[in-house]
Amino acid sequence: MTAILITGYKSFELGIFKDKDPKIPIIKKAIKRDLLRFLDEGADWFIFLGNLGFEYWALEVALELQKTYDVQLATIFLFENHGQNWNESNQEKLAKFKQTDFVKYVYDSYQNPSQLKQYNQFLLNNTDGAYLFYDEDKETNLKYLYQMIKAKDTYPLKCLTFEELNDIVQDLD
Repeated sequence: MTAILITGYKSFELGIFKDKDPKIPIIKKAIKRDLLRFLDEGADWFIFLGNLGFEYWALEVALELQKTYDVQLATIFLFENHGQNWNESNQEKLAKFKQTDFVKYVYDSYQNPSQLKQYNQFLLNNTDGAYLFYDEDKETNLKYLYQMIKAKDTYPLKCLTFEELNDIVQDLD
């Protein structure tokens, strides 16, 4: 795998509403472990969608790793106006996504629901594997992408699970 799609739960879906939430360092520790594994396996691109929460924390980790490893970062937004109504703090986070090595907007604006499926297909066609923070028992809109990935037999998927995060917490104790 060389291009890894990275996405997962948004912060509000995890009940995280502050940047100083004690859960974030635990999640970032898991992200770092997994991104290092991808780099060791030959990954040279990490692809983001521009969402707050798991993706943003993964972006922060990837930016740190980029100082040491030869890895490129990309953000492929669904729409050109992604995040335009976010508050100032979130606009600063959005700006980090827009400063990656490659930025693309798939659509100018929303036209119809089929765009979402086409976007997901575009992402799968242009990446070699995915890293998701997702659990089938805690469904969100991410289930549509997850189901498309699961339907592709030859598309590698690594899911970060709540159980893995609990293991990290146990190791800290």
